[in-house]
Amino acid sequence: MPLASTLDTLAATSHAGRSSFGDFVAALAAAGVESYHADYRRKSTTFYLPDGATHTVHLPVPSVAIPEAFDGDAVVGAIRGAQAGDVSYPAFVARTMAAGCVGYHVWIAGRHVDYFGRAGQLHVEHFPTR
Repeated sequence: MPLASTLDTLAATSHAGRSSFGDFVAALAAAGVESYHADYRRKSTTFYLPDGATHTVHLPVPSVAIPEAFDGDAVVGAIRGAQAGDVSYPAFVARTMAAGCVGYHVWIAGRHVDYFGRAGQLHVEHFPTR
């Protein structure tokens, strides 16, 4: 299967809440993805490859107004819920948007995620240890 089709399928599975973050990231790493950016305002996810190539897919986002204030504790709550398997990806997106998050960047090789707000606020979440 061509890489673009693989990424489309992986994204669709994740966006529908049928894949955990860990499984999604492992599949992306196996496909050669270096990092990806989920942009709630543009409603897109862009995957970055080491050779400079990119692939962008539509990100279905709920109709949630993103406040100007960034509530880092609420973002962490959504992260912990997702890690525990209690929060699906669609619910995670809604919760982080309501917390003032406009998107995030996942650094697969660096094993962390940067969540950011409208005024540049930032929460860095390191991947759980194995």
